Amino acid sequence: AINQLCQAFGVGFAIDALALDKPTKDITIEAAMTEAEFLDAFVFGMGAVNDGTDVLCLGEMGIGNTTAAAAISLALFGGEASEWTGMGTGVSGEALAKKTEIVGNAVATQGANIQDGAASDPLQVLRCLGGREMVAIAGAVLAARFRNVPVLLDGYVATAAAAPLEAAQPGALDHCQVGHASAEPGHARLLEKLGKAPLLNLDMRLGEASGAVLAVQILRAAVACHNGMATFEEAAVSGKKD
Repeated sequence: AINQLCQAFGVGFAIDALALDKPTKDITIEAAMTEAEFLDAFVFGMGAVNDGTDVLCLGEMGIGNTTAAAAISLALFGGEASEWTGMGTGVSGEALAKKTEIVGNAVATQGANIQDGAASDPLQVLRCLGGREMVAIAGAVLAARFRNVPVLLDGYVATAAAAPLEAAQPGALDHCQVGHASAEPGHARLLEKLGKAPLLNLDMRLGEASGAVLAVQILRAAVACHNGMATFEEAAVSGKKD
């Protein structure tokens, strides 16, 4: 889908594979990544933001990463695993119950690893519970902030990947908008915690930055109106009447 959308809207497209031959660890047993692996992915993501980028659309393609997104959200903001866990690629019944159990168990298992003194360390949450693609997204979001590049996040996974930055430093995501609301129930809850309103709500479950690229058209429309429309004062249609 993302290939077709980028072609239709004239959006530049790039895809990066992150150590596909080296899976992250089982988060119900141990931390997903070592600190070195985390830093490699984070720095890689920072390097993906190039000069000349006017807006950055971030998404991912992976299987099982809504589980990681739910675990990160639960670790950052609390609540119950069931409040953050959804169908993902279509699981239901016993499979959904098992997925929910895994999310809860993973957060409990990683509890000691993600503590910094008495408080949770948001970046350790990402290292222990996330995937390399999520860490790279966080790195790209940070690099975009330094380069004054606005960001359009995609759905649940991309938003969960960026959420630790906001948890670590309120306001860190002020340069970000969320392209669309995922059908995953945890995404709506996460957006509420982050104070973000999605630009579109099309009941999509796709990642790939498809929702973010669709929202580019909304962004272009806003820019056109901002730059091309006269204000009431400029058009001489405002002011007091006798």
